Amino acid sequence: MHLILKASGADAGVVSHLLAKNPLNIYDRVDKGVRVRMVYTAATENETEVLIHAEPDPVDLVRGTPDGYDITQYINDREFVTSSLFCSYIRAALGTALNGKPKEDYVQWVNHAFELELKFGPVASDLPDKVVEELFSPLGYSVSVERGELSYSFDLKNRSTVRHIILRGRNTVQHALRQLFLLIPVLDNYKHYFISEDEIDKIKRYGEGWLDAHPLKELIVKRTLRFAELIRQYERQEGALSASFGQERGIGRILEAVIQEVNVEHREDGEQEQRGSESDSDGMQLNADSKSTGGTDTDTAEGDGTQSEPPLRLNELRYRAIMDVVAALPVKRSIVDMGAGEGKLSARLAYIPGVEAILAVEPSGQSRLRAMERFAKLEGRSGVVAMPEPIIGSLFYFDEQLQNQDVMILCEVIEHIEEYRLNGIMDTIMNEYQPEVLLVTTPNKEYNDVYAMEQESFRHHDHRFEWTRAELASRCEEWTYQGNYGYEIKGIGEHAEGYGQPTQLVIFDRKKESHS
Repeated sequence: MHLILKASGADAGVVSHLLAKNPLNIYDRVDKGVRVRMVYTAATENETEVLIHAEPDPVDLVRGTPDGYDITQYINDREFVTSSLFCSYIRAALGTALNGKPKEDYVQWVNHAFELELKFGPVASDLPDKVVEELFSPLGYSVSVERGELSYSFDLKNRSTVRHIILRGRNTVQHALRQLFLLIPVLDNYKHYFISEDEIDKIKRYGEGWLDAHPLKELIVKRTLRFAELIRQYERQEGALSASFGQERGIGRILEAVIQEVNVEHREDGEQEQRGSESDSDGMQLNADSKSTGGTDTDTAEGDGTQSEPPLRLNELRYRAIMDVVAALPVKRSIVDMGAGEGKLSARLAYIPGVEAILAVEPSGQSRLRAMERFAKLEGRSGVVAMPEPIIGSLFYFDEQLQNQDVMILCEVIEHIEEYRLNGIMDTIMNEYQPEVLLVTTPNKEYNDVYAMEQESFRHHDHRFEWTRAELASRCEEWTYQGNYGYEIKGIGEHAEGYGQPTQLVIFDRKKESHS
């Protein structure tokens, strides 16, 4: 992870004094297992170029974390990508420049705009290139995005999501660094620390003089503060933000939909930076009145009396659609939630009258533990008719206790499986497990154009495929040809002419056997 800052033109040599680092010395510090180095590759009156590099200890990154027992914690990109970690590592080295307090002889240069070139990366971002450009171009930069060549020997993805970003334009050193310290975590969409009220102070300090006029202010604020209560608190303090929210439709609205879909997956409930505020994060984009058919929504936040209701997440719409179908079934005593993750859907199904047993099947031990914690909170709650049971299981091996259930649900599961394995899995479900009703949801690939996503990119890094509406219908025909099922396909989410809806829901109904 690195940042290269280059200033050129008259008086560019002053930049070293604004950074408070002597070009003749190599800055090399190790603090808490992280090595930070600053090296000048050019230092003349008309050009200053400095490389800022951080190298953390990958073991220290995960030591002492709640998931310390799980070896998969070591499989991550945090030691490589430019993220909130990188910003925290180099903050001490750049403190003088960020605060705008060089030696007295150079204070006059703090507000001087230099010809700057900023290179940083690699950045692992879920944002399309167009939106990356929209984040920086309003600040006066020309933006270049570079990708490395992929060396995959199999046809999984054609383009890497990892990018290096180059910005060129006139800016003060202080503003340039403050903008990067705020926008780099927005790109990465992950923060390694507890997000508290201090984050509001930081966004005000680093955003002073440019954030209020930024067309993607809403996106920046939401990705910086993350949680509903902090965002509302920021709105109350700023005042003007609430007036601007909702006015910028275009790219901001499209991006909000992409972010919801990418980051809220049934199988990828994800790690919350603010563990104690899960209800806030789940409720950030839910209507206050979010009762689903058959019971109370256990994951939504209470309404706070604000006049405008935030939009529903696509994940919430999926849950509601599934619950509506299940609630309307004449028989729904036993339900299997395959790939249940942390149990969010299973917990909601527990409120539907007529349900007597719910098997929440999940291969991940970590997710099952969190599901157990979630289910424990259902004890004694009014309206709960069945306690979900978390069990270890997978679609890749047969489990006789899953046979002959009333309902089986695969919510955002099949796209995480290689296509060539699906026919065997569906054969097992339809001819061995034989649920009376099988519900399957999966992304509609055509809708990715509405999200302005990169060509051939997927909504989640773990997706093996995404199908168009026609492709899904063709596969359903194939599966039901050998199985004793009929099917119906419905859409979930906002409809777009020519593209359909973002999620496809298939309802497989077992045909009644006739007796002669």
